[in-house]
Amino acid sequence: MEFQGEELVKIPYVHFTDIQKRQAGEVDLEQFLLRQGEKLIPCGHEKRLTSDHSVTVRGNRWYDHAEEKGGGPISFMQKFYGLTYPEAVSQLLGGEQGRVCEPTVQQKQEEKKPFALPPASPNMRRMYAYLLQHRGISREVLDTFVHAKLIYESAELSKDGSREHHNAVFIGKDEHGVARHAHKRGLYTFGEGFKRNVSSCDPRYSFHHCGTSDRLYVFEAPVDLLSFVSIYPGGWRDHSYVALCGVSKHAMLWMLEQNPTLQKIALCLDNDAAGMKATARLVDTLQEKGYSQIGILKPEHKDWNDDLTSQPEPTQNFSMEMG
Repeated sequence: MEFQGEELVKIPYVHFTDIQKRQAGEVDLEQFLLRQGEKLIPCGHEKRLTSDHSVTVRGNRWYDHAEEKGGGPISFMQKFYGLTYPEAVSQLLGGEQGRVCEPTVQQKQEEKKPFALPPASPNMRRMYAYLLQHRGISREVLDTFVHAKLIYESAELSKDGSREHHNAVFIGKDEHGVARHAHKRGLYTFGEGFKRNVSSCDPRYSFHHCGTSDRLYVFEAPVDLLSFVSIYPGGWRDHSYVALCGVSKHAMLWMLEQNPTLQKIALCLDNDAAGMKATARLVDTLQEKGYSQIGILKPEHKDWNDDLTSQPEPTQNFSMEMG
């Protein structure tokens, strides 16, 4: 075959032995990324990228919760660093020197425990103080969810039994009123807050409120949901709200399946790169499902709690045209 015009550029072939390929595939992504200057946030048994909250890593595996795709170190380097296969393998092996990063420790297959709510604290004093005083949540809004037994304060002993940890627990129930999901939020007022979904919970049933109108508001975190309602309290009980406790689509789709009257969907995710990426993905999902009345609401700051804590008084009414 002859090529006309531009001269054909020959790309050199880079050969890797099977051992080199295996070594590159066993590199511990957490340690590798830390050495590259990436910052990681603890998220249960995994670590979440600060540069993209939808991506988590654990050992030598990564997963993008927005795109619902994952893989090993080589595919990570190709996708997120834009490297070719030879470049990715060379980078993981330490370049020409051939220095190999530490392989991930093979983890034992963990036996999946049945879902169970964390033990409750005798009172909810810490949780109320944190959400009302530090987060600025409306007492009326918080009381409504507490009385519905969707929020409570937990008290759990540390592994060595030396300390008692208290968290706000946001419960998600199924169509029969049975708790199937729980998200824990630390009650600390300093540092990076503790956030984790309880083991073995079903992502379809995350923290939510079902109203009677045709509107569904979708958030990343329970505190964002409560903050939004605190900012716009006028008639809020009429509408439906769901916190994805991440950026996965499952809880949103379950809400829509359970209530066919929900036809106007407002995506209210964080105003950052990860939130915008997840929003675009959710818009595609909704359009594929046949929904056309989709609105995008962005907080002025990074998230809705930042908006809440920066404003003097709540706004009573809120309206939005759906596109």
